[in-house]
Amino acid sequence: MNIFGDALAFLADGTHWTEPNGILQRLGEHLLYTGLAMLLAFVIAVPLGLAIGHTGRGRTVAILATGSARAIPTFGLLLFIVLLAGLGLVPLVAVLAVLAIPPLLAGVYTGIESVSPAVTDAARGVGMSGAQVLGRVEVPLGLPLAVGGFRSATLQVIATATLGAYVGQGGLGRYLIEGLARRDYTIAVVGAILVAALALVIDGLLAVIQRLVVPRGVTRGATQLSGASTARRRRPLTRVSVNEGETA
Repeated sequence: MNIFGDALAFLADGTHWTEPNGILQRLGEHLLYTGLAMLLAFVIAVPLGLAIGHTGRGRTVAILATGSARAIPTFGLLLFIVLLAGLGLVPLVAVLAVLAIPPLLAGVYTGIESVSPAVTDAARGVGMSGAQVLGRVEVPLGLPLAVGGFRSATLQVIATATLGAYVGQGGLGRYLIEGLARRDYTIAVVGAILVAALALVIDGLLAVIQRLVVPRGVTRGATQLSGASTARRRRPLTRVSVNEGETA
């Protein structure tokens, strides 16, 4: 209990936030690593996910690739890249992006694939092109799963960005690494509290953003459109059966 009390006292001391290499600086570094990694992962994963979900091509390859990427030990990959490229920001961001791509890619193409074929058929039936179907129908309806994948990837990157301290970078991982190295467990607990708090805050913000960007009527509208399309398809069959009955 003394360790947690000392950790809370450390956090309550304002000088620890504003001093050089203090909490605010480490927090800014951690957010920088996370933001750069998520940007790189977004540029790679989102176009691939949209293409796979819209066309259905390469889905098996994507599943195998994302599964293999998740199985790679992140720390081992980081050390391997550092041995090749040396210490610096680039190896850390590259490894974090590799970690973020699988859940982000899976969320995007799963979201696009989850759109009912009846809905896309109805959109094509009113004259929409493939690009318009993707942009106006599939992306809005698949947005909940896509944002969910983004949230999952972001939380994983925030937790793993602590490894930056092992390769000469800053971030909140410095408290964990330095605390354990000096056997100052109070500092280590401070680092753990800060990482957990940052993850909770970011997840809460992303949840709010998800509510704002996903239209409230998306699911209901998709269901109604799907039902209407199905009804239109069934009417000719109903008339045929009635006529057959009258003929008989």
